[in-house]
Amino acid sequence: MNAHAARIASSLGAGLVFGFGLTLSGMVNPAKVLNFLDVAGTWDPSLAFVMGGAVMVTFIGYRLAFASHGPLFEARYIVPTSRDIDARLVGGAALFGFGWGLGGFCPGPAASALFLGAGGTYVFLAAMATGMLMGRLMDSRRAEVR
Repeated sequence: MNAHAARIASSLGAGLVFGFGLTLSGMVNPAKVLNFLDVAGTWDPSLAFVMGGAVMVTFIGYRLAFASHGPLFEARYIVPTSRDIDARLVGGAALFGFGWGLGGFCPGPAASALFLGAGGTYVFLAAMATGMLMGRLMDSRRAEVR
């Protein structure tokens, strides 16, 4: 297997494991997510354990990755260096949170739920794609003004 095929196969494998974990944990069920966010009503704290587990796995994964000699399929790790907190970041985070609270989905679980055939998933993904296209349009117009 050449390097390109190995990169694609490892990406596919990681995506399948991630999607399986999202499905197993209930993150693809908007009602479960909305109940987690409803701390004053029908709060379901079980997703806090999912997030705690994800934080632990990420912490260990980063430690192991950076202790290694480098990534398997790239020359070096690409780590974001920007530490700026600006209006664009805060606005994007707020919009993400609003969408998550309104629909009970975020991009990963929505993509995993796509194969479950729930109608709301298609609406969410269409709205997400529209928002992404609008964001790219705004970025390109902002670049033209500069």
